[in-house]
Amino acid sequence: MNTRNEKIRKALVREISEIIQHKIKDPRLEGIISVTEIELSPDFRHAKVYISVLGDKEKKDQVMEAIEDSAPLIRKNIGRTVRLKYTPELRFVLDESFERVSRLTELIDKVSRGEL
Repeated sequence: MNTRNEKIRKALVREISEIIQHKIKDPRLEGIISVTEIELSPDFRHAKVYISVLGDKEKKDQVMEAIEDSAPLIRKNIGRTVRLKYTPELRFVLDESFERVSRLTELIDKVSRGEL
C-alpha cells in the first residue's frame, strides 16, 4: 500500500469516527462504536467502511441502520474536511472480527484449562 493511500485511509478513519461520535445526533448511535478499517478503491471513489459495535444483534442492527441513514451527511462532511478530487461513495459494513477473536480466545482458554 502506498503512502498516499495510507494517509487518505487514516484521514477517513479519523474523520468518519469524529462525525459518527460528535456530529450525528441520533439516539441509535449511543454506545461504543468505532471505525476499524477502510478499504479504498484505487481511484478513491469508493470506500468500504468497517464499523465495530459493542452490543447484541439488535443494537448492532440499530447502529448500522442509523449509520446508513446518515451516510449522505457523513459523505458531505468528509467532502468538506478531506480534500480529494472526488468524495468517495461510502459503503458501511459491520465488522464482527472482535467477536470472533473474543470467541476464539474463550475457546483456547477452555482448552488450556481442560474444560473441552
